[in-house]
This record gives sequence, C-alpha cells and structure tokens, in this order.
Amino acid sequence: MGRDVFSRMVMGAREVLKIAPAATLFAFMVGITLGLPAGYFGGKLDTILTFIANLVLAFPVILLFYLLVTPEIVAAGIPTYMAAVLFLFPILFFVVLFNSRYYTQPAKRMTYIAISLVIGFWLYSGLAFNADPLGIISMPGNILIVFVSVVFVNSPTVFRIVRGIVLDIKTRDYVAAGQTRGEGPWYIMLWEILPNARGPLIVDFCLRIGYTTILLGTLGFFGLGVSPESPDWGSTINEGRRLLTIYPHPALPPALALMSLVLGLNLLADGLREESLKD
Repeated sequence: MGRDVFSRMVMGAREVLKIAPAATLFAFMVGITLGLPAGYFGGKLDTILTFIANLVLAFPVILLFYLLVTPEIVAAGIPTYMAAVLFLFPILFFVVLFNSRYYTQPAKRMTYIAISLVIGFWLYSGLAFNADPLGIISMPGNILIVFVSVVFVNSPTVFRIVRGIVLDIKTRDYVAAGQTRGEGPWYIMLWEILPNARGPLIVDFCLRIGYTTILLGTLGFFGLGVSPESPDWGSTINEGRRLLTIYPHPALPPALALMSLVLGLNLLADGLREESLKD
C-alpha cells in the first residue's frame, strides 16, 4: 500500500506507551488498595479477597484476555461496568492516603481530600464513561476494552505480591512501635509498611509493563481489542508476516521494537533489584 514502515512503527509505539504503563499503574492501585488490608487485618477479609484473586488467576491469561475483548462481551457492556468499578480504586487510594496522613490536621485533610475527589472524579468520568464535562479527557471504546482487560488481569497478581509483603513486614518492630504510639491501621499500612515495600513493587512494576506490552502485541497480532487500522506493533507484525518470504522488512521493525522495549524493561528491573539489595 506504499506505507512507510518506520513511520508506522513509531506511531504504533504511541499505543503501547499510552496503554501499558498507565494500565499497569491502575492495576497496582487496585492491588495495593486491596492487598494492604488483606495482609494486615487477615481473617475473613483476607480469605474472601484471596479467593477472588485465585479465581481470576485460575484462568490462563491469554484466554482471559480473549474472553474480555470478544464482541459478545463488549456488546453486553461488561468492560464499561468493570471500568466503573476498577477506576474507583485510585480515588479511594488517595482519599485514604491523605485522610490517614493528615487526620490530626482537619484543614489540610479536607483540602487534600477535596482536591483528590475533584480531580479523581473528573478523570473518572472521562476515562470510564467518556463524559468529561470539559471535553479534555476521553478514552476510545476499543482502547478502554484493552485497558480494562490489562487492569483486571494484572490486579490479582499485584494483590498477592502486596499481601505477601505485608504479611512479612507487619511483624517488624517499627510496626509494633507505631501501634504502641496509637497510630491508626491505615496510617501504618500506607505510611509505614508501603514505603518499606517499594523495592519489590518497583521491580515488579517494570517487569509487568513488559508483560503487558507482550500481551498487547499478542492481542494486536490476533486482531483483538484495538481497531483493525491501528498501527500497533502486533497488528503490523501480523500484516507483515504474510510477506515474510518475499519482502521481510514490514514485520521486522515492529518485532524488533517490541523485543527491545521488553528487554530494556527487564534490564531496568534487574538494575533496580540490584540497587534495592544494597539498602
């Protein structure tokens, strides 16, 4: 069709760099918000949340992606309902974060909570329902489906990682000291335990962006989720593979771009892991 291969590869990177880090960040918000109380409080809350996480993890990841992006599921409006639930967790996280930190300073607490609610619900209306009153924030339907699928698939794994870290850290002496000082449970979780869990979480965040990139490429390769004319790397590789025997280089640049991005993220995660071990 006379298309410039390099330009399509560059434009395809925009789709990956928009979806993968943001969706991974949302998945971490969901996993952290649920994993902290599950590991800290334990009991029935931990049992119920762990059972739900295991239920989602019981499905193969690729199969679960296929189910979430099939036309029948999309027509039923399930991705929109999932977005309405999952996108509430970042708002909840920041509200609880500021409420626990400035609980003894009502003026600051109400200011930060109000700012979080205003900005949070503004982004929420635009991302989840494409109903931003200012018309600035929006997410196309096909991108929303892929975005929600990534968040839903990654959240249980992040939940289990956070829960395991909290089960270990909550037995430390500084946590017991905070409890002795009368600090609330959410303050201890968010301002004592979570900062000390940042090392493994940052490493996993980098690795998970790489996994998400591979999943997005797989979806694009099979023509699921993104629009057919999208220049994302998976779709471009799928179109170019038909010409590999006579004209190989339409498929090579996006394949090399996908490989180099994932490799770079893995090397970054290894470097961060080495640095975290020095602390």
